[in-house]
Amino acid sequence: MMGKGRLEAFSDGVIAIIITIMVLDLKEPHGDGFVALLPTLPTFLNYALSFVYLGIYWNNHHHMLHTVTRITGGILWANLHLLFWLSLIPFATVWMSDNHHAAVPTAVYGADLLMSGIAFMILQQLIVASQGTDSLLRRAIGGDWKGKLSPLLYAVGIVVAFWSPPGAQALYVLVALFWLVPDRRIEGVLRQTQS
Repeated sequence: MMGKGRLEAFSDGVIAIIITIMVLDLKEPHGDGFVALLPTLPTFLNYALSFVYLGIYWNNHHHMLHTVTRITGGILWANLHLLFWLSLIPFATVWMSDNHHAAVPTAVYGADLLMSGIAFMILQQLIVASQGTDSLLRRAIGGDWKGKLSPLLYAVGIVVAFWSPPGAQALYVLVALFWLVPDRRIEGVLRQTQS
């Protein structure tokens, strides 16, 4: 049976590689003044948003694994499913940046965020199922309003992208702001069990 430490180390490594791939797609400006940076600003902002999303997933994944007592085959596959969708973030980010925020690339970026969110929810539910109805994770997530609202906002963003790519991107930023602070619900439940 695989321990959660090995699963966490593998996931950390994959996310680190994803971030490295993303940063390699940043191109240096042509020129040596601050004005030369202006054309790179949209690409940098897309990179920053994607970096924040990867950070959110890494952070919440780390917190979630603290609640796990045993790893099942289903959890392993669900984790790989999540990593698959996260690994496409560099592709979606570059496509959206290179096409000046056109509708289809912006919608595809949102679709990748949606699938990553769904994959995270599947992993979360498999962990709860394997740990029992009174598991730490089940107690911590409660009604999980952020987890339920996020996919809805991604789906709205995907549709909005065809009329207003900046409007869709604003929705993607809004969801990131929801999740920017690590999930303190898990920290709270872990503190209760340790006291």
